[in-house]
Amino acid sequence: MVRPPELPVSADSFGKKTGKRVEIQEITVGLLQMLKEKEQGNDRGAVRELTVPSSPYTIGVGDVLQITVWGHPELIAAQGPQTQTVTRQADPVPGFVVDQRGNVEFPYAGSVQMAGLTTEEAQKTLTVVLSRVAYKNPQITLRVASYRARQVYIDGEVHTPGELSLNDIPMSLYEAISRAGGFTAAADQSRMSLSRGKQVYNLNLPHLSASGSDPRLIQLRSGDALRVPSRDENGVYVMGEVNKPVTALPMKDGSLSLSDAISQAGSVNSNTADAAQMFVIRGMGGNSPKIYHLDARSPVSMVLANQFALEPKDVVYVDGSGLVRFSRVLSLLLPGITAGLTAAILTK
Repeated sequence: MVRPPELPVSADSFGKKTGKRVEIQEITVGLLQMLKEKEQGNDRGAVRELTVPSSPYTIGVGDVLQITVWGHPELIAAQGPQTQTVTRQADPVPGFVVDQRGNVEFPYAGSVQMAGLTTEEAQKTLTVVLSRVAYKNPQITLRVASYRARQVYIDGEVHTPGELSLNDIPMSLYEAISRAGGFTAAADQSRMSLSRGKQVYNLNLPHLSASGSDPRLIQLRSGDALRVPSRDENGVYVMGEVNKPVTALPMKDGSLSLSDAISQAGSVNSNTADAAQMFVIRGMGGNSPKIYHLDARSPVSMVLANQFALEPKDVVYVDGSGLVRFSRVLSLLLPGITAGLTAAILTK
């Protein structure tokens, strides 16, 4: 088993951990298939948990209702001024506001419970109340004039982040992104996160479409928080014997392969690099880091490098050749040897 000079890895550590040693896995076709199936399984699981059947909108606290009792124009004044020409988004619209108890105060009917009802149910409830206390067979039209009870939040690399109100049309993941103005050029569509309660779901939009999972099936609920990170947050560190050590950034679709990262670093240094010693170090901040090894001397190995997907904060390290390592060690020792000889000569 090939091992880097500074990592405590033994040949028998492949597939298991002994003490503090870290296992090294060879990048093979089998490994690529295993990692791909694992990621697709995670994507399908997230879609399955976030796919909920749509249900009719129910009135909630803060919603503004427009209620018309036909044949009784005197009740229109109870909804407030009707001649607003220019309004700001935060300004209240004419209508009856559902209070904190879920009730609406309506003339002659008094306090009527509306929260938790659909518009059809609320209309029937008010009709029954008014027919009992004021009018005979009243003809009522009720609709939601302003949806304020339920919001979702979208943040990060979209053009207009902020709150989005849920209305009677279910809001899918695509609809939320569209209403937020769409992605910015810096958006990483592969690392989106959706927080629902105490659970956080990682969403890889390009992979969802490629694996046959329809993102349109993901319906957002009230209180959901969607975050679209920047590609700058998910860079990969490329160091060692490369022409230009760099923090490689994901592509526009969020993907970044090993060959992409090496390309952004100006390729390996042909004079000093040992192509057989290419490593990917993953999870350095955790308790169980992993190291993947690729012998890049063969052109066939570059096919594997092109398919090996990197993750944020991975470290790609290209080791130097044996001669280069010996030269560096010698350069560290020579100043000390020279200084010792000089001191010995001066003392004579």
